Amino acid sequence: MLAIRYVKSIPRYLMVRSLAPYWQDVSTGALSCIELAEIPVPALPNAEWVRISPRLSGICGSDLSTIQAQGSPYLSPFVSCPFVFGHEIVGTVAEIGAKVTGIALGDRVVIEPALSCRIRGIEPTCRQCQQENYGTCENLTQGHIAPGLQTGYCQSTGGGWSSALVAHQLQIYPVPETLSDEEAVLMEPFSCAIHAVLKVMPTAPQTVLVIGCGLIGLLTIAALRSLGFEGKLLVIAKYPHQAELAKTLGADQIFPTDKLLYTQLRQALDCQIFYPELGKPVLTGGADCSFDCVASSTSIDDALRFTRSQGNVILVGMPSIPQGIDWTAIWFKELHIRGSYAYGLETYQGAKMRTFDLAIKIIQQQSGLLSRLVTGHYPLQKYQTALHAAMNPGKSKAIKTVFDLRNQE
Repeated sequence: MLAIRYVKSIPRYLMVRSLAPYWQDVSTGALSCIELAEIPVPALPNAEWVRISPRLSGICGSDLSTIQAQGSPYLSPFVSCPFVFGHEIVGTVAEIGAKVTGIALGDRVVIEPALSCRIRGIEPTCRQCQQENYGTCENLTQGHIAPGLQTGYCQSTGGGWSSALVAHQLQIYPVPETLSDEEAVLMEPFSCAIHAVLKVMPTAPQTVLVIGCGLIGLLTIAALRSLGFEGKLLVIAKYPHQAELAKTLGADQIFPTDKLLYTQLRQALDCQIFYPELGKPVLTGGADCSFDCVASSTSIDDALRFTRSQGNVILVGMPSIPQGIDWTAIWFKELHIRGSYAYGLETYQGAKMRTFDLAIKIIQQQSGLLSRLVTGHYPLQKYQTALHAAMNPGKSKAIKTVFDLRNQE
């Protein structure tokens, strides 16, 4: 089958890491760590697994970070190479293991990619899995499949940037007929945004700041409003097309990333601004809660400055190794800093449910809510064009770029 995979090579990795910031093509060219190749269809690990034929599979910021070798090596022990990319997947069930129940051939499904204890056949399960925090499983290198924190980073499972992959029955969620493939392929990142919002679930009259309006930032705005937040929602957007979508999804005020940002936000947040001898301005007062959906050195530093004393900062974007951050604000303002990764079991309106179930429920109730966010469809053969569109959203106006496998079914 045809697949886009990552092949581990330390020399190539180091070359891409050093050159990609100046020469983007090196990260997808002949000397990169990725390739379009014919590989065998992955086998079912056991009778509890199914084979999926992808219909659409998204390009995530974490994929781009890996391809451009700009991420942290922190997660490298939890992947197995070579692996096929793709963890944002809507597909069709093509083969069913003998012990699988409740799933039929031809079902249209989405996949929860976390590869936790029960999926790995591990008993007893770890502390996190016992609490249904599947995204933070502690056994990512054990069990009957290869190491991998998620589908799309595991040699055994394959991934969505291909003609076929395998998934455990516990990872499978049926897609309601009323939802389009384009809405369904956003289920995984939307679940991440819901998980982040429910970490703190702000309420009116609180003020919330969302930093960054790439896909995860826009989905965080959508999650806040869909989950019932009625307070003031301020947003920082880098590009005009992102700002337009942010307004559509429920942002009250949108601020560009220019030299007037601090002055404009000071006014919107009704707080005081001070100027130290060195460095960026300091604010007293600020947002009750800030969601950093970029997780760059600049955005993390800004989030700490823009949030009021005793406020919450939620790190939603995937950081690398940020530098130049002044951590004084955490100490001085007694800020509450939270990371938010993946999904698990949520408590919403007094009920407990898995994040994917809640995401599907919300998208069903608000038909068309996310339909404008898939902005580019590409075949696997044009993977370089697709990746460069995703890497350059200012030029391409991309929000979510996907590989379209539907003509290969």
